[in-house]
Amino acid sequence: MSKLDDSMDNSETGKETYSIGELAEEFAITSRALRLYEEEGLLDPQRAGTRRIYNERNRVRLRLILRGKRLGWSLSEIRESFQLYDSSLGEEAQLEWMVGKLENRRETLIAQREDIDSALQDLEQVEANARQALLDIRAGQGRQRRA
Repeated sequence: MSKLDDSMDNSETGKETYSIGELAEEFAITSRALRLYEEEGLLDPQRAGTRRIYNERNRVRLRLILRGKRLGWSLSEIRESFQLYDSSLGEEAQLEWMVGKLENRRETLIAQREDIDSALQDLEQVEANARQALLDIRAGQGRQRRA
């Protein structure tokens, strides 16, 4: 089925709508993930029988969900961000919340990077020691064969 066949025009808003398959394909996720986001209250598609019909607002929210996940946020943190945005507290509260979350995430990633760098240094030292021990063993075996 083509996008033209499967999409519908929402006459109230004039915005294009999307099927679950179209959004799943566009964002390279599964339809199961979309249903999970709906169950978690992050998306709210309209229904036509058993069909889910996503509007542009859902599409934008999906993009934000996936961005939040890339940043390492939980679904509950993403939901909290949406709730702040939808509340009367508005954009300032949402941005303050986001800045705090970003600072925390940056600190976590820096600590993880330091742990990884330390682990790599340890690995390189152990590898160098093992290679040297192997060379020493092989050199000793060569002397034993000649004797």
